Amino acid sequence: MATQRLQRSGMAPSPIPAAATLRAAPLVIDLDGTLLRTDLLLEGVIALLRRNPLMLLAMLLWLPRGRAFFKRRIAEGAGLDVATLPANEALLAHIEARKAAGQEIVLATAADELMALRALRRFPVFDRAVASDGVRNLKGAAKAAQLQALYPQGFDYAGDAAADLPVWAAARRVIVVGASPAVLRAARRLGKPVEEFPAASRPRALFKALRPHQWAKNALVFLPLVLGGRAGEAQAWGSAFMAFLALGLVASASYLLNDLLDLSHDRAHWSKRERPLASGRLSIATGLVALVVGFIGGLAVAACAGTAVLTGVLAYLTLTLTYSAWLKRVPMLDALTLGSLFTLRIAVGVAAVAVAWSPWLLTFSMFLFTSLSFAKRHTELRGAARRGQAGTIAGRGYQPADEAVVLAFGVAAGLSSVVIFMLYLANEAFHHAALAEPLALWSFPLILVLFMGRVWLLAGRDALHDDPVAFAIKDRASLALAGVAGLAFAAAAFGLPPGLVPQGFGP
Repeated sequence: MATQRLQRSGMAPSPIPAAATLRAAPLVIDLDGTLLRTDLLLEGVIALLRRNPLMLLAMLLWLPRGRAFFKRRIAEGAGLDVATLPANEALLAHIEARKAAGQEIVLATAADELMALRALRRFPVFDRAVASDGVRNLKGAAKAAQLQALYPQGFDYAGDAAADLPVWAAARRVIVVGASPAVLRAARRLGKPVEEFPAASRPRALFKALRPHQWAKNALVFLPLVLGGRAGEAQAWGSAFMAFLALGLVASASYLLNDLLDLSHDRAHWSKRERPLASGRLSIATGLVALVVGFIGGLAVAACAGTAVLTGVLAYLTLTLTYSAWLKRVPMLDALTLGSLFTLRIAVGVAAVAVAWSPWLLTFSMFLFTSLSFAKRHTELRGAARRGQAGTIAGRGYQPADEAVVLAFGVAAGLSSVVIFMLYLANEAFHHAALAEPLALWSFPLILVLFMGRVWLLAGRDALHDDPVAFAIKDRASLALAGVAGLAFAAAAFGLPPGLVPQGFGP
């Protein structure tokens, strides 16, 4: 039996004598979603797939042999470090207080006993543990029966899910940890004393994980609409908006996938460990459902916008997945990939509104956003150096010593984008009949220099958010520059008011 194996391992003591257990009912704690703000089985599956995606085939062969067998194989292969997983600190403090008062503390989990052993090493507060053993899945009614046999005098139980209702029904006291409102109502209907440890807002955590502020990047799809002279056409705006929505849904789903693949690295990062999935405020199951919905929804909207838009969005998705799985760990190439993803947004906009391709515009975009990507890496390297970190940064291919090289490439790419835009103005914009007043675009190189200068100046002062886009949409100076740029584009598309155009200057 799982309990006997745990006791033989030395990680759990022998059963408590009956005379001692009569004095106070033990406090029994679930592990997944209760003491730990995550699910060990899903964590293990993700760890295995991140290491080798072909393990999915092996998992499909394990499943028919039962859930307990599946858990055992995942526990053996994943090598999951339980010590790094997010814990419910409020519940842990409560457990330690009950332990200090003399109450027996028991871990009862449906996770495999190999995982339970790792949990016992991290949390020495437990007196014993019961867990799944590769043959029997200790969940729901099976867990309730096991605990009733061990503690016929009664026990208190802390759990989090509907599967814990049979255990709460057999318990003396009910402790509900981070459960949904429906589970909490069902637990209260049992008519027993209920203690609650509420969870953080799930909708708020999901909203943050989707990174809606990053949708600002997708506004690039409207750029070809303006520069292509179709700003006055309602149909073109509708097509561009569908492309914007499709990219937004796919991008949000991609962020979730990236966070799931990066869980262990994010938890080792000074700021990324607070992300909803890494911190456990958003469950892995919810994240998986949301990313599937996002991918399907985004591709469906893209298909409605036309074959060209769907092709562009599929190219964006393919490059995003390749980045998440591999390219983000390749120095220099990672920044170029991010620059390419920005440029693909413009390409999708071109396809959506069916205007002529501009090599100048696409090249400009590539250099500008590669520079911003290097700014992000430069900030991460500065942070690592400040904390005295040596060696390769977790999840990246960079080392703190690479800071100077990243700075040089980033500033060079930013200034190159300004030069390319000026060449576009000189060689194409004034010959573009679709623009009402291309002269207005000459304000843009100055705006770019001011913005790029501010980004890199603050990066050098350690005052830049590790995501330049998140910084830009909150920074007043950057927002003011964006407003001026918007006015310039509007003037280029619709023309300047009479009397403001200099005579003899223009096309």
